Amino acid sequence: MASKIALQAEKREKDNTALREKGLIPAVLYGQKQENLNISIDNQEFAKVFEQAGENTLIDLKIGEKSVPVLIHDFQKDPLTGSFLHIDFYKPDLTKKVIALVPIKLIGESGAIKNKGGTLIKNANDLEVRALPADLPHELVVDIGSLNNLGDEIIVKDIQVSEGVEILKNKEDVLITVVAPTDVEEELEKPIEEKIEEVESETGKEEEEEEEEEEEEK
Repeated sequence: MASKIALQAEKREKDNTALREKGLIPAVLYGQKQENLNISIDNQEFAKVFEQAGENTLIDLKIGEKSVPVLIHDFQKDPLTGSFLHIDFYKPDLTKKVIALVPIKLIGESGAIKNKGGTLIKNANDLEVRALPADLPHELVVDIGSLNNLGDEIIVKDIQVSEGVEILKNKEDVLITVVAPTDVEEELEKPIEEKIEEVESETGKEEEEEEEEEEEEK
């Protein structure tokens, strides 16, 4: 599957401050069989591409006559303005699978929410997947139209992905559920309660070990 998202770049020679004043973002390209190359890209063009591709879709990075398939590996943003300050582009080996975080997109309408006043509980906003770079999905689409009753669930194995794409999470884990409004707080507190139980369990083990050591010393 060839990448259809293209982005123009130029070799970077000027200092970063001068580039940003002209609406350009300093960036670096590196990766498999690719020497580190300092480049610059147009701020507005990159913002459009980032909205389309995110961090898990291949981009055709065009540098002069050369076109390089890359992933947006990392970026820095100004905490006040939100503008991009620096971008890292990574050229992957297209023959080897990579791991990437893919966002979850909900579609459809839940009967349990519309007709029974239920509240949707979403346990994750994205999931790790493994696939060849060209096969990485842009998003994981989940239809909540099947949630017609309070207590209905969508688990990880219900998510449909293309052949060659593997979701790296327990297939039986609950991803989305609909609960009665009175059960929302209880549902959200579950992980906290589990952590407390784990801490108490560990504390109990430590106390037992300390008592055993005291007995041995006596």
